[in-house]
Amino acid sequence: MSNDPSQTIPAVDAMREDWAVVAPLMGGTKAMRAAGKLLLPQYPAEDDDTYKTRLSLSTLLPAYAETVGNMTSRVFAEPLQLGDDVPEQIKTLCLDIDRAGNDLNSWAVEWFKAGLSHGLCHALVDYPQTGELRTRADEIAAGVRPYAVLIKPEQVLGWRSEGGQLTQVRYIEAVEEPDGEFGVACVQQIRVLELGAWRIYRRPDNGGAWVLHDEGTNSLSRIPWVTFYAGRTGLMTAKPPLLELAHLNVKHWQSQSDQDNLLHVARVPLLFIFTNDEQFQLVISAGSATRMPEGGDAKYVEHTGAAIEAGRQSLLDLIDEMRMAGAKLLQKDKQQTKTATQAEEEAAQDLSPLARMAAQFADCLANVLQLMAEYRGEANGGSVEMRGNFDTDYAPEVSLPQLLAMANAGRLSDETLFAEFQRRGVISDEYSWQDEQARIAEQGPAPGAL
Repeated sequence: MSNDPSQTIPAVDAMREDWAVVAPLMGGTKAMRAAGKLLLPQYPAEDDDTYKTRLSLSTLLPAYAETVGNMTSRVFAEPLQLGDDVPEQIKTLCLDIDRAGNDLNSWAVEWFKAGLSHGLCHALVDYPQTGELRTRADEIAAGVRPYAVLIKPEQVLGWRSEGGQLTQVRYIEAVEEPDGEFGVACVQQIRVLELGAWRIYRRPDNGGAWVLHDEGTNSLSRIPWVTFYAGRTGLMTAKPPLLELAHLNVKHWQSQSDQDNLLHVARVPLLFIFTNDEQFQLVISAGSATRMPEGGDAKYVEHTGAAIEAGRQSLLDLIDEMRMAGAKLLQKDKQQTKTATQAEEEAAQDLSPLARMAAQFADCLANVLQLMAEYRGEANGGSVEMRGNFDTDYAPEVSLPQLLAMANAGRLSDETLFAEFQRRGVISDEYSWQDEQARIAEQGPAPGAL
């Protein structure tokens, strides 16, 4: 038995093994260097100072973070739309969803991005303590209102459930409190959410066990907690959907470090002296000469460069593999065998994994609005619609030259080329092929054209 609220459960420990890989990748070069030997092993014969120097010079190609960012941008290619069934009071709350000035769309971007990178992310719909306020009218007059709080995956310590419903959630957070006239103290605390109640634990200034700091009740019949899953494996558990890309990115980080180290060594030629004279002293300077003993010889030995080219090609191959691994979220899932229900929902079967995530995320946002409505005594919070771009164009910098090459080779019509460029946002939607064709005819052949 354990009464320590900071203890993590095995399911959290298992997920943290994956997060130890993806979190530094999301943090960039500085975070990767901070991870040290976990993601950049030390060579068996490498001394500590040499390793520290190599680590400090290593740089990250941010393939994982950029893929997560690009996929998130696709989901939010257009601002999310609140349904007509969202009450006006809830729409007003969405203009400042977190009481920090962020509207629902900008706040939701961070929620989705964290969920995509880690496999899941959470939102808490909280309500301030009302103190002496007695009625709903008093709360409205005082500006007391529900708001959303983003809870990162690493914050969660554990949970309990019955029949698939959460009965307890524990997470750690940092809060700021005034310290003197101008200072601010950052205090860590553990919040325990239960059905109809909550507790806060803090440690004394001198350390020791966590003790109860505050507690209260909640008017809802459920814990106001919403989890967005991008790679669900069970209740409150998930696997990052781009984990294989993360491992490839770590491999690139390690290989790039090796390549940079090899270049450093190869760029410095080694001078070998062949002489039996033990008293011989070598002076290398532009303003001096060296007298060699009779029969002596001196030669510079340089790297052939073969290993450098092999390493360079390996890095390029890894980049291609990472590009394909990231693009898999856009590949539509074509099922060979379909049930009767699936046949009736043909459009749903053609959704890519990213499109399905967007649909699930819209449900999560609607659940947040529903919890806000319940806090205010309303029956329905309404719906949310995501209008993203889920076309499979992989990387435009790769696909556009390929399209041009096909058109120049006569394997693609000019009209299709125009449409593909327009679909990728290179050409404005205001233009049509028919009008553009007429303009091309009016301007005549291009200079130098036959």
